[in-house]
Amino acid sequence: MRDAVIVEAVRTPIGKGKPGGALAHVHPVELLAHTLRTLVERSGVDPALIDDVIGGTVDQVGEQAMNTTRYAVLSAGFPDTVPATTVDRQCGSSQQAVHFAAQGVISGAYDFVVACGVESMSRVPMWSNVPAGKDPFGPGVAERYQEGLVPQGISAELIAAKWSITREQMDAFAVSSHHKAAAAWDAGLFDAEVAPVEGVSRDECVRPGSSTEILAGLKPAYHDPAFAERFPQIEWNVTAGNASPINDGASAVLITSSETAARLGLRPLARLHSFAVTGSDPILMLTGVIPATEKVLRKAGLNLDAIDLFEVNEAFSSVVLAWRQETGADLDKVNVHGGAIALGHPLGASGTRLTTTLVHAMRERGARYALQTMCEAGGLANAMILESV
Repeated sequence: MRDAVIVEAVRTPIGKGKPGGALAHVHPVELLAHTLRTLVERSGVDPALIDDVIGGTVDQVGEQAMNTTRYAVLSAGFPDTVPATTVDRQCGSSQQAVHFAAQGVISGAYDFVVACGVESMSRVPMWSNVPAGKDPFGPGVAERYQEGLVPQGISAELIAAKWSITREQMDAFAVSSHHKAAAAWDAGLFDAEVAPVEGVSRDECVRPGSSTEILAGLKPAYHDPAFAERFPQIEWNVTAGNASPINDGASAVLITSSETAARLGLRPLARLHSFAVTGSDPILMLTGVIPATEKVLRKAGLNLDAIDLFEVNEAFSSVVLAWRQETGADLDKVNVHGGAIALGHPLGASGTRLTTTLVHAMRERGARYALQTMCEAGGLANAMILESV
């Protein structure tokens, strides 16, 4: 049976997702095209060999409409014979692209495939794809959840309440993310994965001087009287400081088989070992990482102790801390170069950004197995295990 390996992984620096952000002047197609060009330049692979490019984008409207990935392929200068498609599994869109790409290689459908993602939240804000007054959920969902679905911030508050996670714990986790990211930058640990773009070479949201004292002064980000009445257990401890920011960025990984890599003299960064995707309660929404972790470990025939490194997307501190309570994972192995709270969360790009950071961290630390998982809107989660080669 064929396997699937990652032979190159790159990302842009991540900018603030608002006007004036470091990458706000760059069209999202060009952000993604930049990672695709860098990917083939660093790998030395002829882009004509690429069988498909699978990209993740969440808000597929405006400048991110019309199959953004295809136009990024063309802008990158790839032959026009290289196809592309754009997928949406919300925040896990580009991790899902990795799953699809690897599964295609393992099945024999592909020899070379790129999984990638992009989001320009400065130019295409969240919910841009839902016109005012329109219902994206439909009457059947309204009938099933008669009290109504909730925004992700409310889900993050509900998770904090259910797992008794305090404001102090969430703020401390967020500060740790910033300090780890700053230390990784200072040590040059991002140099191999970041492709500077138009003079921008560093992630814009990392705050080396972050402290729990500073974060303690921030107000709750999601307080709402109606939700406070509906959910009296919420203590309103989620703030802009212990949640991920909004961002611009792109990322990409190149996947092939070990056999093809050896034939072309390519050195794999990691083997894609096992995959899982789950659904969970859409009110709590962000807890799918817990069953997804269990499911992918079961598929891999591994236990948690076998995992040397974890990437758990830091949409909110409460998500990672609840996951840690349920799994018993060692936080010292989690997001060792910082996570989305510090580095940023450019939605469609985040899945392959995590993968990019993870494979480089695996090599730097000599890890054998690593696990990546992401919570996603609607009560979804992806998980996968990578193995050193």
